[in-house]
Amino acid sequence: MTADKHTAVEKFRKDYNCCQAVACAYCEELGVKEEDVFRMTEGFGSGMGGLKDTCGAVVGMFLVISLAKSAGDMENPKTTKLETYDSILEAAEEFKEKNHSLYCRDLKTEEGGQPLACCVKCVEDAAKIVDKYLRRDH
Repeated sequence: MTADKHTAVEKFRKDYNCCQAVACAYCEELGVKEEDVFRMTEGFGSGMGGLKDTCGAVVGMFLVISLAKSAGDMENPKTTKLETYDSILEAAEEFKEKNHSLYCRDLKTEEGGQPLACCVKCVEDAAKIVDKYLRRDH
């Protein structure tokens, strides 16, 4: 495995948004162009484009898990869909256990947390969960 939580945090510190940092950390490993993923995920930082909704790091985590798990069978889209959904639900629950919420508006208001430190932790936690799923599936 070439990517890990450090890669995601490094990208976040280079001003990638939280979704870009997590999703782009795994591009090479999953065989997709980082530039395309970077562009595609630009609007998902700050809780879905600044809406403070689902945390961008969580969205990035979901994207990577989906890409890793999907059979890409457009003739039979249900081939891996349920298995992917199960993994997403499990990953979401794990993130929620670590951070008490999936929502940016809740995560950034945790007692004593500064927004940047909170975001770094979310990026790191999401990448740790992705690492676990990728190790398990390969």
